Amino acid sequence: MTTTRNLLLCSLLAIGFQQANAQVIDRTKGDPKLSEYWEPAAPVVTPGRTAQDAPSDAIMLFDGKDFSQWEGTKKKDVPWTIEDGAMVVKGGSGGIRTKRGFGDCQLHVEFRTPAEVKGEGQGRGNSGIYLMDRYELQVLDNYNNKTYVNGQAGSIYKQLPPLVNACRPPGEWQTYDIIFTAPRFHEDGRLKSQARITVIHNGVLVQNDATLWGGTEYVGSPVYKKHGDKEPIFLQDHGNPTAFRNIWIREL
Repeated sequence: MTTTRNLLLCSLLAIGFQQANAQVIDRTKGDPKLSEYWEPAAPVVTPGRTAQDAPSDAIMLFDGKDFSQWEGTKKKDVPWTIEDGAMVVKGGSGGIRTKRGFGDCQLHVEFRTPAEVKGEGQGRGNSGIYLMDRYELQVLDNYNNKTYVNGQAGSIYKQLPPLVNACRPPGEWQTYDIIFTAPRFHEDGRLKSQARITVIHNGVLVQNDATLWGGTEYVGSPVYKKHGDKEPIFLQDHGNPTAFRNIWIREL
């Protein structure tokens, strides 16, 4: 009886394998066009000549010529200076922000910390890039300069340390390429989805689709507070003459 049952089981298994193979074969004989679609077509964008150049659909926020896209936070006129095509922080004058607001975006920023090294830790080339005026990506000279890891260059300040330290020496131009997904809120102010960010520092991935805990806080834990769908990009005055150039953004 056992032998008969074993033979029956083997027969059923063989039939099952044959049917499975038949299904696979049937799929390969199908029409490949059934899994293709042509509309809507992807928009055509002309890329820059290099990874640093703005593509054709980007908004140029600073091209080295003027502050037409920016305003001061203490007063409307931008108090920083323009030197050799770069905007330079004027310590004590206050930060600056874009006149326009942005949400989901691809942001390119080039920055340079001072060639003359002064201070240590958070006192060297300190500034910050705030997405939506409240989520800070740290700018700092961390080339042979130790500080708390969630406050060094490439970190989401006081939240997420960078995966690696990719800093160039002081006085050299560096790049941040940022992909940012804005948080979403319910009408009553409750958080629907957290902000997310990917950051490439000098061609090196330092934040990989990381989830932000909330708005940047110097003291205490980050929290989310309901805000608009689009808010300005803010550049921080932390007292150091850090420079910025070639800032462009693509709305996603």
